Amino acid sequence: MKADLHPKYNDVVFLDITTGRRFITKSTTTSAKTEEIDGIMYYVISCGITSDSHPFFTGKNQFVDTEGRIDKFQKRFGSAERRQKKPSFS
Repeated sequence: MKADLHPKYNDVVFLDITTGRRFITKSTTTSAKTEEIDGIMYYVISCGITSDSHPFFTGKNQFVDTEGRIDKFQKRFGSAERRQKKPSFS
């Protein structure tokens, strides 16, 4: 078997930013943010929607606007007009 072929498997916590619930698991992903739980250091991965907040699992409709993304988009592109096609010369 080749050495260093597979990525490192890490302890991680997936944090649902809507409900605040944490899911402890293992993953190949990492992050700069870490948290210690029961003496073990975990990488913290923030998620907008998990099974704890998804409407399919909860039966409720929720609107998640993380960091005002819709407002930022409207400010940037809301007033922009679509450019007209250049006339073709025949």
